[in-house]
Amino acid sequence: MYWVAGFASSRSFVVDLGRNQSPSLGLCCSDERHLFHGYIVAIPVQDFGGIMSGLVSDSWWRKTLYITGGALLAAAAYLLHELLSIRKEQQLDSKDAIILHQFSRPKNGVPSLSPFCLKMETYLRMVDLPYQNYFDGSLSSQGKMPWIEYNYKQVCGTEFIIDFLEEKLGVSLNKSLSAQEQAVAQAITTMVEEHLYWTIAYCQWVDNVQETQRMLDFPGPLSDLLKWILCQLTGGIVKREMYCHGIGCFTKEEVYTLMEKDMRTLATLLGDKKYIMGPKLSSVDATVFGHLAQAMWTLPGTRPEQLIKGELINLAMYCERIRRKFWPEWFVDLEDFCYDSDNDASSGTPTCLLDLGLFSRTDTLEGSDLSLRSHSNTHSQDSDHSARSLSDSDIEADGSDVEQQVTGKI
Repeated sequence: MYWVAGFASSRSFVVDLGRNQSPSLGLCCSDERHLFHGYIVAIPVQDFGGIMSGLVSDSWWRKTLYITGGALLAAAAYLLHELLSIRKEQQLDSKDAIILHQFSRPKNGVPSLSPFCLKMETYLRMVDLPYQNYFDGSLSSQGKMPWIEYNYKQVCGTEFIIDFLEEKLGVSLNKSLSAQEQAVAQAITTMVEEHLYWTIAYCQWVDNVQETQRMLDFPGPLSDLLKWILCQLTGGIVKREMYCHGIGCFTKEEVYTLMEKDMRTLATLLGDKKYIMGPKLSSVDATVFGHLAQAMWTLPGTRPEQLIKGELINLAMYCERIRRKFWPEWFVDLEDFCYDSDNDASSGTPTCLLDLGLFSRTDTLEGSDLSLRSHSNTHSQDSDHSARSLSDSDIEADGSDVEQQVTGKI
C-alpha cells in the first residue's frame, strides 16, 4: 500500500518550511511572506500488480522513452543538418556582389513560400541589380530571413536591406513619389507586413498546413518525416507569435474576416491602376506582390484564393502583371486564373521553378566584375524552360493579354 500526501488550498503558493519557524508562503516573483490556510490530504494508492513499484524502478517504459527520445533527437539533428548545412561547393564572395540568403524553392513552382523572401528577390529584379541566391537555410545573426551580404557586410530585414541598397548603390523605386505618396506607401507596407502577413501565415502553416507540407522540397529518405517536423515546428511558432501579436487571440473566422478586410482595402487602393501607387513601380509593389502571391498560388481552394481569383480579380491581374514582367521563368496555368468552385484547384500539375542559384537581369556574377554601380546593357541568357533572356522586352508589363482572357471568362 502506498500513500500520497498533499496540501489543498484555493491559491497558488510555494511552501517554505524552515527549522524552528512557522510555515510561510512565498508568492512567485515576490519576497513577501504570507500565512496560508488549507488542509493536509492523504490518499491511499493501491498497488495493482506491482505497477507502482515498476514505475519507481528501471522498467520497460524507461527504455521505450530512451529509444523514442533518441530517435527524435536523431531526426532533429538530421533536419538541422539539412537546413543549416553550408554548401561547401559554392565559394561565395560578397565583394561588390549581393548574396541573397533565403529559404529553398518549393515544389509547386512558386519561388518562395515566404512573403518576405519573395518580396526581396522581386525587389532586386525590379531595380535590376544582379544577385546570387544562397539557399542554405541559415538565419541571420538576428534570426531573420531573408538577409543579404554585400562587401562582407550583413544586412537583415527587408526594409533595412532596401534602405541599405538605396544608400550604397543609389537605386530607388520611390523617386517619382511625392512626400505624401511615400507616406501612403509606408502605411500600406505596414498594413501588409504587420497585419495581412499574420493572416496569410495562419492559413499557410496552421489551417492549410497539409497542403503546405506537400509543397516543401526535402531530399533524402526521411523527407516526409522532416517536412512533417518542420511544419509542426513552424505552425507552433506561428501560433505563439500570433498570440503575442494579438491577432492570435481571435477565432478562425475572425482571423479570416481581418484578412478579407485587408485584401479588400488593397483592391480598393489599386482600383484600375497599373501598380499600387500609379503607372510606375514603387517598393510597395514588391511588398504587396510578395504577400498576395501566396494567396494566389500557394493556397489552393482556400478562402484567400477564392477571394483574389473571384471578387477581387483586379488583385489577381496585378499579381499576374508583375509575375510576367519580373518572373518569366515562373510558369502558371492561365486556365486556373479565375476561381471556379466546380473545379478542383489542385488538379493541375504545376511546373516546378528552376532552382536558380544565380540571377541577374543585366549580367551574371561569373561573367562580369560584379560592379553594381555601372550596369551592363548586355542581357544574360538563363537556363529556364523558355530558353529566353530574363529581360526580354516583349513581355508586356500590363499583362493585357491575360486581362483579355480573364475578361472573356467573366
